[in-house]
Amino acid sequence: MPSPTTVDEYIAGFPPEVAQRLNRVRGEIVDAVATASGARPEEKVRYGIAAVMLGGRYALHLAGWKKHIGLYPVPALPEPLESEIAPYRAEKDSVVFPHTRDVPYDLIGRVAREIAAQRVAAND
Repeated sequence: MPSPTTVDEYIAGFPPEVAQRLNRVRGEIVDAVATASGARPEEKVRYGIAAVMLGGRYALHLAGWKKHIGLYPVPALPEPLESEIAPYRAEKDSVVFPHTRDVPYDLIGRVAREIAAQRVAAND
């Protein structure tokens, strides 16, 4: 089976329940980046996973795995947001949301908005 070339193809390669979760996570990230940048962001497949772009660079990558959905890279965030995302941290700059638990879409949206705002501020 060929590697996906679009984010839609990437997500379509997952079982329906995982694809639905990935699409909601994707929507939160796309909305956050669009709000921060004032335009709908480009989406692409990078390193074999989905990426939402901002200003020609990535804003966030999202990936589906057998046991979880991951977001990368998620830098240290200001409090209290960092404390809220801390239980999901798997590595220094990675967060994972197990398929066995409800996905905190609102939290993902707030994290994505903060990361997008940081990236916009860094490019000003």
